[in-house]
Amino acid sequence: MSQSATIGEKIKEIRTSKNMTLKQLSEHTGLSTGLLSQLERGISAIAVDSLENISAALGVNLSSFFDSQPAESDGPIVYSFAHKYNQIAPKIFETVLNHDIGTFDMLPRLTQLMPQANTEDEEIEMYNHEGEEFIYVLEGTVTLLLDEVKHVLNPGDCVQFKSEINHNWMNHTNKVVKLLTINIPSPFCEKDQ
Repeated sequence: MSQSATIGEKIKEIRTSKNMTLKQLSEHTGLSTGLLSQLERGISAIAVDSLENISAALGVNLSSFFDSQPAESDGPIVYSFAHKYNQIAPKIFETVLNHDIGTFDMLPRLTQLMPQANTEDEEIEMYNHEGEEFIYVLEGTVTLLLDEVKHVLNPGDCVQFKSEINHNWMNHTNKVVKLLTINIPSPFCEKDQ
């Protein structure tokens, strides 16, 4: 798969290689065929826990949707020049900030929302999943939705919340938004497997 392929394209490629229909994937994951179709076409984003369900239904590791993890290293340092971003939605990119995503309970990432990210649809898809999240705004202005309440966050603002709360974010501006995000537990952690 090319590095420019989005997660949706990768899902479609794996699904079709296994001769699975969207309806079958929907039945295995509990996600609607409409959402799965939008995801595969790159017009919808997905929460990591839903992506976990898809990976289980397709019989692949969650990490197979991400080709650009930081290079293996002998030490714990992730240098800025080694950051490689994955496109997780049409206007959203992220890079994981550790070398061994299968070892740690915490998943730190840098996330970039391009101008007007997640603003195309009249009603944004809300997500919830197990765990906790922390978001720190590095650059730009992000609109965070928590249980349908809009919060506008600027550089230096931060929030921590239980991930079971319905949530999502968008960039209503014409500038790139950069966020430090941390999820606990990491869906990539292999300690309990």
